[in-house]
Amino acid sequence: MPTLTDQKSLVTAAEAALPQILADIERVISVETPSDDKVAVARGAAEFSALLTERLGVTPETVVIGETTHLRLRFGSGDPKVVLVNHQDTVWPHGTLARKPFSTEDGILRGPGSFDMLTGAVMSIHAAKLLQDSLGAEALDGLSILVTGDEEIGSKDSSEFIRAEAKNANAAFVMEASAGGALKIARKGTSDYRVIVKGKAAHSGLEPEKGINALLELAHQAQVVADLGNPELGTTVVPTKFSGGTTTNTVPAEGVFAVDVRAKSIAEQERVDAAIRALTSSIEGASIEIEGSINRPPLEESMTAELFARATELAADLGLPAPTGVAVGGASDGNFTAADGVPTLDGLGAVGDGAHAEHEHAIIAEIAPRTALLAALIADRL
Repeated sequence: MPTLTDQKSLVTAAEAALPQILADIERVISVETPSDDKVAVARGAAEFSALLTERLGVTPETVVIGETTHLRLRFGSGDPKVVLVNHQDTVWPHGTLARKPFSTEDGILRGPGSFDMLTGAVMSIHAAKLLQDSLGAEALDGLSILVTGDEEIGSKDSSEFIRAEAKNANAAFVMEASAGGALKIARKGTSDYRVIVKGKAAHSGLEPEKGINALLELAHQAQVVADLGNPELGTTVVPTKFSGGTTTNTVPAEGVFAVDVRAKSIAEQERVDAAIRALTSSIEGASIEIEGSINRPPLEESMTAELFARATELAADLGLPAPTGVAVGGASDGNFTAADGVPTLDGLGAVGDGAHAEHEHAIIAEIAPRTALLAALIADRL
């Protein structure tokens, strides 16, 4: 591809584009896309499709997997060399915009999904536009931009789609947000389970001895599961949401609890997986069923080191501060690409705070410089 003769011009161009970037962020935030509402997610995908078409002059492919709508925009032929990984679904329910609308005040951008990760998704579009405007349309040959619709609920429909798109790429850049601006150089893998305990109902006053108390078995199993964590290895195993029983005067016949597992290595994920599947009841007559599995493998630092070093060099060329790196417990779609051997750098999106929280926000002053850095990284790997 043509080469950039003046890296710093990207920063200047990104600063000039900032008003349009902010308008585009407002545009996508204004379409509510809670992950479990597939119609709403499809509306959000349609808005992103229109935005991609308007900014880059090419209409993305709409890909429906299961019931979830995703977008793919490829430039050139053959396997992509660089894949930008975005999602546009959010954790926020319908009605959030009414009480927490898009706003920009005192250098802060707010609104549902502003930090996680609509700002980053829009930045990916404008990073591509910076290269297109600077070097011509051919500068994007080999680039693929993905915008998926189910990341917040585990990417169960999109994971194979993402992995197939990135399998032969030189780099995957994940536009997840960053608290404090640090790039994600490692992420734990995640596993999710439901432990279902079944007993037998009986009247709790007349003949409790004829029942099999699922609540007592559930309490026992929750402690057994929690004990599978290993703090020394960074493995956390946390029982979370639970429910069960029918009435206050009935021995509970069923109970269920969810389990959130985070681990730094696939070996630890597999150890915990085997142990959960091997759970046995402690009360005669009770039974246990397990749902769920390993969801995302770990993003290990070995798969980010080269790109992180290159990002540091390019930041210097752009006249920007050197990025910092951080290992985190949260997972992203970058876990999939890294596990497949694709060099991956994560956390390139918005700088701010408050993912999934009421104080969610992005810092406006960070948007243009990081968009320029992304553009430089894309050009470097195409």
